[in-house]
Amino acid sequence: MTTTGLQELAERAGRELEDAPAPDVLRWAAETFGKRFCVTSSMEDAVVAHLASRALPGVDVVFLDTGYHFPETIGTRDAVGAVMDVNVITLTPRATVAEQDAAHGPRLHDRDPDLCCALRKVEPLERGLAAYDAWATGLRRDESPTRAGTPVVGWDARRRKVKVSPIARWTQEDVDTYISEHGVLTNPLLMDGYASVGCAPCTRKIAAGEDARAGRWSGLAKTECGLHG
Repeated sequence: MTTTGLQELAERAGRELEDAPAPDVLRWAAETFGKRFCVTSSMEDAVVAHLASRALPGVDVVFLDTGYHFPETIGTRDAVGAVMDVNVITLTPRATVAEQDAAHGPRLHDRDPDLCCALRKVEPLERGLAAYDAWATGLRRDESPTRAGTPVVGWDARRRKVKVSPIARWTQEDVDTYISEHGVLTNPLLMDGYASVGCAPCTRKIAAGEDARAGRWSGLAKTECGLHG
């Protein structure tokens, strides 16, 4: 399908599926794109991967190993690959952490977090999504003001792909209920005061009443890694 055709398809589906249950959204994606569809996961939890595995058994689940993850995150990735009907694909940056330190100086994430994310997340994902026409994310509108307008199905203009966010309309309560009902794997850090799990140097526990993403890049104006905007 041409880029124009994909964009028109995304925009039409966004309208038609706005109120559809998450499983229906993923069934549409599976039937429309087949193996040209994947799920991306930060391994904070495996909710979308679990939903997608029911719509498309053996679905590719793409994980970005930045070299800075908590051990618990890597453990969650390994567990998801072992127990779920998915094909976990791990993407890595072109440079190791040591090579990046040599080129840009140590702790680039402290001095220029946008560049660090670009090198260790955004660029690897660009390469990793080349084989797909559509990708699914776990973005939710209630997570932060920057995500409030997330469409259930939209057009990723930068990558020229259909972007599916099947749980965009879910609340944290919806997520918790689904995890409980289906025994879905979650990152152990979520039980230890972390509400959003990213790279270890740029993630902290949150205090009572804080936004779920307040623990990411704390003290900086940065709120997103660049994958979704």
